[in-house]
Amino acid sequence: MDNLTHSLVGALIGQMGFKRKTGLAMPTLIIAANIPDIDAVATLLGGQQHLALRRGLTHGPIAMLVLPLLLWGIMLWFDKWQKKRGKRPEKRLALDKGWLLALAYIGCLSHPLFDWFNSYGIRLLEPFSSQWFYGDTLFIIDIWLWAALIAGVGMSQRRERLGANWRAPALVSFTAICAYILANGLISGRAEQLTRKAVQQKHDLVPTLIVANPVPVQFWKREMLWRDDRYYGQGSYIAFDDIRIDDTARPHYMGVEDKKAFAANVTAQSPFLFWARMPVAQIIDESDKKGLKVFDQRFVDPMVGDRFSVTFPIGEERK
Repeated sequence: MDNLTHSLVGALIGQMGFKRKTGLAMPTLIIAANIPDIDAVATLLGGQQHLALRRGLTHGPIAMLVLPLLLWGIMLWFDKWQKKRGKRPEKRLALDKGWLLALAYIGCLSHPLFDWFNSYGIRLLEPFSSQWFYGDTLFIIDIWLWAALIAGVGMSQRRERLGANWRAPALVSFTAICAYILANGLISGRAEQLTRKAVQQKHDLVPTLIVANPVPVQFWKREMLWRDDRYYGQGSYIAFDDIRIDDTARPHYMGVEDKKAFAANVTAQSPFLFWARMPVAQIIDESDKKGLKVFDQRFVDPMVGDRFSVTFPIGEERK
């Protein structure tokens, strides 16, 4: 998920009452909820290399053990540093080392959980396994999730200022979010079941992979993506409605000669292929050159497609 969502999740946990357990609880929760994304520096490498580095090592079990400990140590040092300089706020609660460490773990563990909910993918077992895991439940930026989080945190803080029961709005928001995520998971599961049957009926094919891809804003809809060993296609699903599968089933494999060209370039393109879940190869035959474009079915929108595709030349340039 985006970092605003992660930050709001940390803040909501604090407003549920955990921020009163120790000093520096709220900043610890918010920072911890974002800290696995330190791998974002990989985007500075350019090209497609970052696709193979993101959501891996810093989201795996070793990171989930080490990162909270590092943050815990930093927060303890920061509190002592402020106290030594006479800058420690008088209203700040005393630090409870046990609770501070627990909150660092809670915030940090919330990050891979929410990342798993979308279809981008996360390697939860890195470095022990490079397997990608996908929740296919929420769009990567979910405005309804934002609304519930902002409302819960905002109303809780407002009631806190008024001296009322400030934990209640946060708990209601937390419950609503859990119900929302569960409902979206059920929508995706139902969409995948119906897609399997529809593809068999329309194309007489048995899909080996089906993805119910969440779409922006309209959480009740799914972009349906499917493939078998030779063909791929798509469709759409609306909750409480019927499944719609496109009439066209396209081959995602290349011809023999193009496969050879692809194999010769696969080393250069391996970061993309390592990340790709539903790779498709497409011949680009322009007036002056011939190329092979490889993209992922999940990300074909023109606004993001260039970030999730690679193209390399095949054959000789035409004169």
